[in-house]
Amino acid sequence: MIRLASVIETFRDPFLAEYGARLTAEQLRALNALGQCRGAASPMMQLGCSACEHRQLVPHSCGHRLCPHCQHHESEQWLQRQRQAMVPADYFLLTFTLPAQLRALARRQSRVLFDALMRCSWATVSSFARNDRQLQGTPGAIAVLHTHNRRLDFHPHVHLLVPAAALDDKRQRWRARRRAKSGRPYLFNAKALAKVFRARMLAALAAAGLSLAARAPAQWVAHCKSVGHGDKALLYLGRYLYRGVIREADIVACRNGQVTFRYREAKSATVQRRTLSGAQFLWLMLQHVLPKGFRRARNFGFLHPNSKRLIALLRWLLKFVPASLPARVRPAVPCPCCGAAMRILRTRLRPIRPPACASPPGGNDAGVLIM
Repeated sequence: MIRLASVIETFRDPFLAEYGARLTAEQLRALNALGQCRGAASPMMQLGCSACEHRQLVPHSCGHRLCPHCQHHESEQWLQRQRQAMVPADYFLLTFTLPAQLRALARRQSRVLFDALMRCSWATVSSFARNDRQLQGTPGAIAVLHTHNRRLDFHPHVHLLVPAAALDDKRQRWRARRRAKSGRPYLFNAKALAKVFRARMLAALAAAGLSLAARAPAQWVAHCKSVGHGDKALLYLGRYLYRGVIREADIVACRNGQVTFRYREAKSATVQRRTLSGAQFLWLMLQHVLPKGFRRARNFGFLHPNSKRLIALLRWLLKFVPASLPARVRPAVPCPCCGAAMRILRTRLRPIRPPACASPPGGNDAGVLIM
């Protein structure tokens, strides 16, 4: 398997020569973090065996949310929290996409555009639920921002996982939407959602001092798809939340100055390949670095974290117990000598390589450590 860190090491210099002037501080930090992840230059942690007292150094992971290696445990924790907030209703996956004409602006003003994209998507869904004859209340939503399509092009859009139910705050009533006469679940009209979303986005960007009347297209895109009980859609949303935009297993070639990766085309469901120069591939990856501190996953309405007691009460009244998977425990590192579990003794240690003329130090710990 081709590691992303090795791709960065191979093409770092030509990439910086071609794209260095266009990089933001966050993108440069991401490049450095991904290139050092679990490598010799990364900080070390010292492990000790509880049985035979063997000690060894293990490189730290970078912890960056664009890294395909890191934050698997955090992803599992997020999924568990969302499962604990599931309610008995038909679920829908709503998608609001930023038009191609505004993507150049999104690169320059990413924090403003992405925040407006998430807020306006929720405001659109909330207004539809309040005006719906069957719901007439505040809905709930799990919103996740994605900035890429399957080809890894810059394609900002927001997914909202929405149960077809709402809470009437004034009358203290819980309402779930009934299915159509055909038996198919239905929530909102996608074309109507797109029109309202467009108006809200243009108003939000104008309020932020960005006038876009000349560049904004007349028709925007929104989708509303039934996803059953919502569990599979939740797994899809969590897949790219903490683990980057590409799996290392999908990088199939790195030779002759080019990188080839595979992806599954949405319409035909066939596996396709895309080949780019090494510098272009790294630029494609780093386009998806989010502004520092930006929350790409948010909960709205009655699914907000402050509504845990309300969710528990609803379950008790409706006699609903959500399906939950057993919590995964982080696997212990086995001792190479006796196989017993090793424990962490010290973290964030920086190894200093000895001079070239010096002989390698003895013992289990290689190098000199500085706290």
